[in-house]
Amino acid sequence: MLNFALVGCGRISKRHSELLGFGKIEGARLAGVCDVIEEKAKIIGEQFKVPYFSDMHEMANNLKIDAFVVLTESGNHADHVVELASYGKHIIVEKPMALTLDDADRMIEVCDSTGIKLFVVKQNRFNVPVIKLREALEAGRFGKLVLGTVRVRWCRPQAYYDQDAWRGTWAMDGGVLTNQASHHIDLLEWMMGEVESVQAMSTTALVNIETEDTAIVNVRFKNGALGVIEATTAVRPKDLEGSISILGETGNVEIGGFAVNEMKTWNFSESLDGDETIQSQYSVNPPNVYGFGHQAYYEHVVDAIENNTKQLVDGLQGRKSLELINAIYESIETRKEVFLRFKAEHCRLGKK
Repeated sequence: MLNFALVGCGRISKRHSELLGFGKIEGARLAGVCDVIEEKAKIIGEQFKVPYFSDMHEMANNLKIDAFVVLTESGNHADHVVELASYGKHIIVEKPMALTLDDADRMIEVCDSTGIKLFVVKQNRFNVPVIKLREALEAGRFGKLVLGTVRVRWCRPQAYYDQDAWRGTWAMDGGVLTNQASHHIDLLEWMMGEVESVQAMSTTALVNIETEDTAIVNVRFKNGALGVIEATTAVRPKDLEGSISILGETGNVEIGGFAVNEMKTWNFSESLDGDETIQSQYSVNPPNVYGFGHQAYYEHVVDAIENNTKQLVDGLQGRKSLELINAIYESIETRKEVFLRFKAEHCRLGKK
């Protein structure tokens, strides 16, 4: 039984604590929780009858822990991962893994040097429809890729940002691109391949924050395909969709729903056995706001730790989408096309 300890007890901790605390993950259990605001840790600790702390080092020194789950503010991920790596335990970190590429490199380097696994949470890769899309891509069913599009049309009112002072700041959070759309940007790059360049624009439409609540991005991939990223938290009065569509010379697939969880379209020039049941069989409604894939994600983590199997999203994979997000912000600031690989000069993300 692997012992997981949560570092940070904010909004996202509910999903992690329920999976681990209610025994939903075979071979894993919740061993302890901590938060600098002790009352937050106490609520979860008492709910699941596990020790709670206000200091992560005190928790690390007093409990048997196999893996830390870092759920703190995005701008603090790097420092917390680097500090925790000294204990020689595996580390899971919520998206985005960091805000700057230098911080991401620090995290990767320290985990490599201490021989521990670094996992970045990208649970949408484990959504059942997404898995079927990936299988079709790997089987070559699309032929030449033409266009990939992701859409994040969600509602985050001012009250959401007012919950914590760090939300919507450049130093600690970023905007819709870094926070809500980071999963979808990861999916787009995972499906369509290496990015050559981006051209983007953004605005802060309906809330009072430092960063953007709405952005559009044109993407050129190295394989010649194009892409579009549409991301906003300015949908009112409620969430609309989180989706991805992939178009190729011999097929097209669209996955919609709130959290990339409903197979909307599955069309290929050449039909295979089972195609007619894909839309009904592989459309799965998520149990909550964070989507379907957290349970499958944790099962993957347990397998990777216990059997030393390959990680689907390690530090290097997490860094790829972070580099893309940084390039998008660079384009927004310069109003120019930005080619990857690049050195960020004008991107404000992570600047303290």
